[in-house]
Amino acid sequence: ARALTVAAGPVFNFALSIIIFFTVAMTAGTARDPLTVGELRDLPNAAYELQSGDVLRAVEGTPVPSLAAGEGYSNFLTNLPQQAVLSYDITRDNAEMTVPGPYLLPPLVSNVAPQSAAHEAGLRGGDVITAVNGQEIVAFGELKEVVEASEGAAQQLTVWRDGETLEFTLVPKATDEPQPDGSFKQNLRIGIVGGMAFVPATETPGVGEALGSGVENTWRIITGSLSGLREMIVGNISTCNLSGPVGIAQTSGAMASQGAQSFIYFIAVLSTAVGLLNLFPIPALDGGHLVFYAYEAVTGKPPSDGALRVLMTIGITLVLTLMLFALGNDLFCP
Repeated sequence: ARALTVAAGPVFNFALSIIIFFTVAMTAGTARDPLTVGELRDLPNAAYELQSGDVLRAVEGTPVPSLAAGEGYSNFLTNLPQQAVLSYDITRDNAEMTVPGPYLLPPLVSNVAPQSAAHEAGLRGGDVITAVNGQEIVAFGELKEVVEASEGAAQQLTVWRDGETLEFTLVPKATDEPQPDGSFKQNLRIGIVGGMAFVPATETPGVGEALGSGVENTWRIITGSLSGLREMIVGNISTCNLSGPVGIAQTSGAMASQGAQSFIYFIAVLSTAVGLLNLFPIPALDGGHLVFYAYEAVTGKPPSDGALRVLMTIGITLVLTLMLFALGNDLFCP
């Protein structure tokens, strides 16, 4: 009973995350398959004929694969010709036709990562990057290639925002990114997330699908956090990836500025991280108490008072050291 009481805290953290992810999935919906145009984004030189509700059959003669095709769908997006206007074969009101439309993955800013070069420079969601260092671009992939090849040099971005043309100078930052195999790779990034030229039409998922998505997202955060911690310990990635209270507060503010959904999503991520931290087998944390109870169950007696005092002192020292280290990262890491 004592173990269940102690474990209830982390379990509640995980349950809260799952509920939030479930609610977001039910509210935001999932992209309709086959790919269907939802809300059209505001783009420069938007002399296009795509309309909300158009069902995409092919782009530049290449059939649009199912969204569930995984790698096949990714290859479809990657292999599209990088030109400003593409030919779309669509179905509109049960009639098949071909209309011009924008490049499917333009250099559009969908979201801005907190504490990134883009966030510090003042880029916003909805911005469209039209040129890098004076060279016009039409695809998000072109921007990615320039940044990765920049060797950390400052990049001059020409940005279209609400009909105005603005100039920004950003210095890419080295970022440790998780890979499918659980390792990390360092790349230069400016901290923006791209998006399609239109918001895909969505449909409400089933309860089971949304709940599964909540569990999957929570598990992904847990495994990603453990993998990142392991890589930091062995020295494969920078310890600056560990944020303290100042960094968390800054990230919270940045996510709140991007809208309620982003902020709520961040709360779910933070709740999972807190639950995971509390399960670490460190005295003074819930995980440490669970270890004590396991010891008692095996030996038939609890640890001695003297041993508990020593272990609790060590545990509290470790926790305080970790907090100070994370605070130092907030103050001194670039």
